[in-house]
Amino acid sequence: MQLAIIQRIIGILLMIFSVTTLPPMVVSLIYDDGTLTPFVITFLASLLTGLVVWYPVRNRRKDLRLRDGFVVVVTFWTVLGLTGALPFMLAGDPQLSFTDAVFESMSGLTTTGATVISESIDTLPKSILFYRQQLQWLGGMGIIVLAVAILPLLGVGGMQLYRAETPGPMKDSKLTPRITETAKALWYIYLSLTIICALAYWAAGMSGFDAIAHSFSTIAIGGFSTHDASMAYFNSPLIEMVAVFFMLLAGMNFALHFLAWRSLSIRPYCYDTEVKVYLSILATVAAITVSYLHYNNVFDSFGEALHHGIFQAVSIGTTTGFSTTEFYAWPGFLPVLLLLTSFVGGCAGSTGGGMKVIRIILLFKQGSREVTRLVHPNAQIPIKIGGKVLPERVIEAVWGFFSLYVACFIIFMLIILATGEDQTTAFSAVAACMNNLGPGLGSVGAHFDDLSDTAKWVLSLAMLMGRLEVFTLLILFTPAFWRH
Repeated sequence: MQLAIIQRIIGILLMIFSVTTLPPMVVSLIYDDGTLTPFVITFLASLLTGLVVWYPVRNRRKDLRLRDGFVVVVTFWTVLGLTGALPFMLAGDPQLSFTDAVFESMSGLTTTGATVISESIDTLPKSILFYRQQLQWLGGMGIIVLAVAILPLLGVGGMQLYRAETPGPMKDSKLTPRITETAKALWYIYLSLTIICALAYWAAGMSGFDAIAHSFSTIAIGGFSTHDASMAYFNSPLIEMVAVFFMLLAGMNFALHFLAWRSLSIRPYCYDTEVKVYLSILATVAAITVSYLHYNNVFDSFGEALHHGIFQAVSIGTTTGFSTTEFYAWPGFLPVLLLLTSFVGGCAGSTGGGMKVIRIILLFKQGSREVTRLVHPNAQIPIKIGGKVLPERVIEAVWGFFSLYVACFIIFMLIILATGEDQTTAFSAVAACMNNLGPGLGSVGAHFDDLSDTAKWVLSLAMLMGRLEVFTLLILFTPAFWRH
């Protein structure tokens, strides 16, 4: 383990993160909301801490090893969650404890969207509102992927960081020959989609501030809003349909966006198996939701059932977490159906949470293959995606991921139950956090403020584990990882 190299990178990344407090400072000055000081303190604390960590090892320049990359990713996300909590703790509104501030910060950075703010979000200072949204935007593609485009200029290689950070089961595929160019391409696409989304929201009727803020959380598949009522505040089917369109795009593999942009064609989407399954699942869930809402007369007209049903199916299915109504109070099986859909989540290589569509496809294909082998024990049955045979190593990794995901879910849920929560709340809270969804059922339908501090720390860990896709975090707890 190259501790000096790891220390140097963490210091550099902290100094880079300090710059992200500048936009909220500008917002605070524009709106004169009286919260400039917390951001100035956070800026100085991040910058000076990063400088102190970096300076003693500033001349240590070696290539990162794979194990070093995992340590950097986990350490930095943990430090970032703690550092990002400072403005919430120092601001007079909202008045959050250390635990609540870390929960809110981790929720934003992991694009979960769960909140402990139970008082009126609408009345929070504009700079705090902007900061919450910006945290999600930075976490959406992964601030470390952004740093990968910058670190080579500072003499640090990036492939190890990219492999540890990128979501999905097949992490060695690159959009461009150089990892730096890959990271830049991802961020150009991410930034472009954010700008287009903001303009679409603004054209649909949002104010400039709300349009920018909601474009951050839409493209990041985050779910934070600047209003208590979330998307219901705007009472606009047009705004909701804009959100649906961009949530669908953000839930797709960004490599496909890159290929479509480079070829100026929609063919990459049309021929991708994962996208087809992704859209089919969401369409099926939306159809069931709309039909059940209409059949049970939950809304006065079919039109209302249609747009609420489609919006919530896409929002929960992509793990965004926006809401137009209290879906957790819907009748019958609908709330559970929507929550279970979040386990599938977005496509690999997207900003969505959940286990990812490609893994669900592979689990299904592997299950089907085992059933066929019961009839034909000696048959050689390869598993294919898009006509290409996948290596057995990928299939094994998917099953390993699934088993660890389920095991961690059960452990987290048992701990939440031990804190005194009911089964519905415990199950949905862990699901909402591990899937990076946000809203849950039971007492966490509206917010997470009523949970104990123990539960909040456990769920913060669940968010981080979901964002880093289990392996990246758990590998640090294996003895083999630390052996020379």
